[in-house]
Amino acid sequence: MSNIPTIKLNDGNEIPTIGFGTFQIPNDGSTYKAVKQALEFGYRHIDTAVAYFNEAEVGNAVNDSGISRDQIWITSKLWLQDFGYDSAKKAIDVSLKKLNLDYIDLYLIHQPYGDVPGAWRAMEEAKKEGKIRSIGVSNMTPKIWDNFVPQFSTMPSVNQVEFNPYFQQRTLREILDKNNVKMEAWAPLGQGDQKLLNDPVITKLSEKYNKDVGQIILRFENQDGVIVFPKSVHSSRIKSNLDIFDFELTNDEMSQIKSLDKNKGMHDPDASGVQEMLLSSFDVHALDGVRRNK
Repeated sequence: MSNIPTIKLNDGNEIPTIGFGTFQIPNDGSTYKAVKQALEFGYRHIDTAVAYFNEAEVGNAVNDSGISRDQIWITSKLWLQDFGYDSAKKAIDVSLKKLNLDYIDLYLIHQPYGDVPGAWRAMEEAKKEGKIRSIGVSNMTPKIWDNFVPQFSTMPSVNQVEFNPYFQQRTLREILDKNNVKMEAWAPLGQGDQKLLNDPVITKLSEKYNKDVGQIILRFENQDGVIVFPKSVHSSRIKSNLDIFDFELTNDEMSQIKSLDKNKGMHDPDASGVQEMLLSSFDVHALDGVRRNK
């Protein structure tokens, strides 16, 4: 898959260690353009979701790229409106249709509330049928993990969570490592957190390696074994985010960045009312695919 390193998942599939994120890129042609560009620059891993409302544009960009399908890793995610066995079965087929693909490489439980075990059974079944290659979860804290995963008959391959140098998810990492589950990072650059981007430890390394701050952060995460999805619609940034494989941080530099951990993120999946808030924010069955509370 291009020249991007891969990591082997616990189901034997090889996943590219860096992907292109499409969260909040609109479905007005912007997603198509950004994904097409990302693929041209060498990305071979694209991350979308039902609730991003841009699966169709992702699929079109992949199909128009001229790159062989088996060279591109596509992730999508099941929205909690469709949890439960029967709803999830239908939703998986809808995603495949929107993406216009024969299979999805990785499908995740997007927000882990409600009938997660029922949805997981449908995903396991779709995997057996060849509709999905790998299955995983997202936004699972240790508490949520301990609540649901023991009910699953197979172990997730990944858990996609908020992760950056200020929020390194150590407790969760221990649980995942023990079960050979890979961590994927959403908001790997802290969603533009200026404190993080101007942190002296990171800016100093940026000068030393003649790399931008984003590249230093992504390199740290990559060396730490985390799969990352930097997101941008600016072509220079899409390109530079991929340019992290021609240098290596020393053990000491890795430790310096590890010591920046504040163990606090922007999103707390354990907070009360999250499920209700999310359900009222998105209606993935709306024909125009818009947020309810725009």
